[in-house]
This record gives sequence, structure tokens and C-alpha cells, in this order.
Amino acid sequence: MKISAPIYLLIMFGLFFVSCEDDEGNLPLNNTTPETSADITSGYAASGDWEITYFNDSGTDETADFAGYAFTFNTDGTLVATNGTETINGTWSILDDSSNSSSDDDGNSTDDDDFKIMFVVSETHNFYDLIDDWDFVSVSETKIELLDVSGGDGTTYYLTFERI
Repeated sequence: MKISAPIYLLIMFGLFFVSCEDDEGNLPLNNTTPETSADITSGYAASGDWEITYFNDSGTDETADFAGYAFTFNTDGTLVATNGTETINGTWSILDDSSNSSSDDDGNSTDDDDFKIMFVVSETHNFYDLIDDWDFVSVSETKIELLDVSGGDGTTYYLTFERI
């Protein structure tokens, strides 16, 4: 059976649309595969010093609480924040949390990586608010945008680091 060129094109065009899936809203972090987004983010974070340029706690901008601090994400998982007079040590990691669907606060089901920040500080210290498993909003060589939705009351927190 011979198929004419117009019918062949029509069939191919139809197959193209049937095979395409609407991924809007589900694109991996920076259009990378989920397997590589953690590696890329780790490389960005561990290359240079960062500052917090935005921290919103329950609708209140508290960025000023972290003014003057430089954050260094070391490749060994240690985290150092210093402002010249005070140094606060902590840890950081990027965890694949795909086994916990409730951890995906940003709704991006294709990227379940969490940016975990830990400091050993009292509950009254400003850095206590940074302790969390943050979800990624966006990542580039110069900016890391994160969010967390509280499991208790659904409050949303936003955290942005920018390279100094």
C-alpha cells in the first residue's frame, strides 16, 4: 500500500502531537534532569561566598537580620557564616527527597531535591529560622532561590542567596 505525501505528513504531524506531553509547571530545575540538578546546585553553592538578599518569614521581610553575613558552602558539607565579628558554623546538603511526596512544597514533582541547612543555635537566634529542608524555586551560578511551606500551618517562607 502506497501512502501519498500529504497523508503521510498528516499522519506524522498527528503522531507528533499525540506523543508530546504537556510538562508546563513540571520542568526540572534549570531544565536539567533531576539526577543532575543536585550536582549542578552543589557546584554553584560550593564556589564562592554568598549573602542572603531576601528572607521572608510568614509574610514579613526579615532580610536585615542577615545583613553583613557571608555564607560559605564548603564541599565537605560544612557551612560557615561570618560577619567579621561573629562566626556561625553549620552544615548543608542537597537531599533527594523523592520518597516523601509531602516534602515537595514547590509543587515541582520532577525535582524533589531539598537544600538542607542546619545550624546549632538557640531558638531565639536569627539563624534558627534558616534551619530547614528548603525546596528549590530557581538556581543559577549567581542566585539560589528557595522556599518552604510549613507542615503545621501552611505558612510560606522564602530565602534567596546571591553570590557576593
